Amino acid sequence: EVQLVESGGGSVQSGGSLRLSCEVSGYADCMGWFRQAPGKEREGVASFCRGDNMEYANSVVGRFTISRDNAKNTLYLQMNRLNPQDTAMYYCAAQPGLILQWLRLRRDAYTYWGQGTQVTVSS
Repeated sequence: EVQLVESGGGSVQSGGSLRLSCEVSGYADCMGWFRQAPGKEREGVASFCRGDNMEYANSVVGRFTISRDNAKNTLYLQMNRLNPQDTAMYYCAAQPGLILQWLRLRRDAYTYWGQGTQVTVSS
């Protein structure tokens, strides 16, 4: 069983930054950040598996960075140069087993999910 609790969402103006946090209890080999805007499908934003490279959606490359502090059991998503298209509910996800690289931004690759934190970017 893995439990995830996100925090750090909020409202920011276009061009601003936010850092999301996800407190993790339990073991997970792979973790990811997803987002879902109203009326849209949940999409993968960033992910990584232990000992492997990070994966990013094309829309966030160069702006978002995923990282993990193992000492604090916390996953982060640093989001810079935010724009209104980034407005969404952001979710943390975890999977105890390894995920093939080309599947790591697919929502159905993950078993455990947090409750989400809202990010709103105004122009």
